[in-house]
Amino acid sequence: MRRLPLFPLPVVLFPGAVTPLHIFEPRYRQMVARCIEYDRRFGLLYHDPDRLGPFERTPGRVGTVAEIGEFRILPDGRSLLLASGIERFRIVDGIESDTKYHEALVETMTDGDDDPGPEPGTGPGFDLSGQGNGDGEGGTRPRVPDAGSREEALMRRRQQTLSLLEVVVDRLGLPGDEVEAIPPMDPAEEVSFRVASLIQTDPMWQHGLLSLTQEPARLDRIDALLRDALAAGDPTQGP
Repeated sequence: MRRLPLFPLPVVLFPGAVTPLHIFEPRYRQMVARCIEYDRRFGLLYHDPDRLGPFERTPGRVGTVAEIGEFRILPDGRSLLLASGIERFRIVDGIESDTKYHEALVETMTDGDDDPGPEPGTGPGFDLSGQGNGDGEGGTRPRVPDAGSREEALMRRRQQTLSLLEVVVDRLGLPGDEVEAIPPMDPAEEVSFRVASLIQTDPMWQHGLLSLTQEPARLDRIDALLRDALAAGDPTQGP
């Protein structure tokens, strides 16, 4: 666990993504100054006061550790900076301090922290064992995958989402910055957060995705959103 300054904003920063920030409130100017002096890291949490009310450091809230990269301090004290998502964290407890900004004791959040969830590759269109569901005549038991087959199945599952993303970009493009091509992604590595960072959608949906502790579950949710986009934007696609 570690002590972390908190910056609540109505945006979601995924691990591996970068977001520009304009810091103008005095308390967050103080936070940025102290971060630059120490390890350049703070916690960015999704919070929209119009939807969620006043911010509270509730134990269990999930956010992303952000690291300050390039920055510029303006003459009037405001600052412009680029923040990179490093890893997820979960609030353990709020900290009372003499700072003007929020602080909390946090722990790193990783996949598998909670329920183990479905086996990789067991979403729609995937059969992990290659033997069906094991319920046929003879009552065979489904094979429990070893570490190697689990990783291979997860790579196939990632590739399915990457292939679907390519279809969406080819037919509809990516909104926002006129992205002409998908950045290279290796299915041997975690891709759900990288894909999600390319999708402009409701921050509440993004925060829900950030909070999931199983990559296959995140990929399933991303696939559903991409298919909805195809159905809405391409009349040749069914529901």
